[in-house]
Amino acid sequence: MHVHRLPAPLLFLLSGVCQYLGAGIAVGLFDTASAVSVGWARIAVAALVLVAWARPWRTRWTRQTLLACVLFGVVLATMNLTFYAALEHLPLGNAVAMEFLGPVAVAALTGKGVRERVAIALALCGVVMLAGVTVNDGGEGAVLGLVLILAAAAAWAGYILLGRRVSAQGTGLAPLALAMVAGALVFAPFAGPGALPLLGGWQSALALVGVAVASSVIPYAIDQVVLRRLRPAQFAILLAILPVSALLVGVVMLGQVPHGFEVVGLVLVCVAIALTSRPSRPEPAPTP
Repeated sequence: MHVHRLPAPLLFLLSGVCQYLGAGIAVGLFDTASAVSVGWARIAVAALVLVAWARPWRTRWTRQTLLACVLFGVVLATMNLTFYAALEHLPLGNAVAMEFLGPVAVAALTGKGVRERVAIALALCGVVMLAGVTVNDGGEGAVLGLVLILAAAAAWAGYILLGRRVSAQGTGLAPLALAMVAGALVFAPFAGPGALPLLGGWQSALALVGVAVASSVIPYAIDQVVLRRLRPAQFAILLAILPVSALLVGVVMLGQVPHGFEVVGLVLVCVAIALTSRPSRPEPAPTP
């Protein structure tokens, strides 16, 4: 079966599982390099893999499409690196929940109809419960962490909107490959030097490739398929599958069985997914 024929929720579930498997591998690399450097190295390696796969030099580019791809790549890299940096100052659950302000804002601003509005509310409540957001009194670096995670949320919103425009070019994964290269190059002077220790041994280098493929190549390639089929609001709601995927990976790999509010959040997210995955009238794709 071709991946294009698979239902969007199933593709998102696959994407989420891959992302969190990659995150599990990345944990072992944080002793070798900083979180930001690991994040940048993941983008750089993924860019190399995508360039070899998609061969973007075979695509005929216009000035407008090149600019869109470069901007998309910078936003994508910003989204990843600011989130990684925020994790040094905020608990993971808080960071994940606050970053979802980006997709929820896209859904709220671009959604149409009562069904989608209800789904937005359900998804937001479900994500908050799944992320385990708690109110705390802050601490050292909390203000910086808040600024960073809000930047990540804004970048995630831009990723959704720009990603749909890039995917509408209909040239396969070539635009994504070019975007990843652009994002890696822009942040190379800041995060690249710190990633050099990751190349010091074959084990860390192999782990880095695994992180790049699982957390960047597969999920972002799936995004390019799904973005051509969904409106931004629908895409934003389906991003709520990512915390669900994290729970599934936690159950299988770590024995972390959800309880209480996590179960309620899982149900709310699934209901939101059901509401937004019903067929709707197709909209004309935006012109590149």
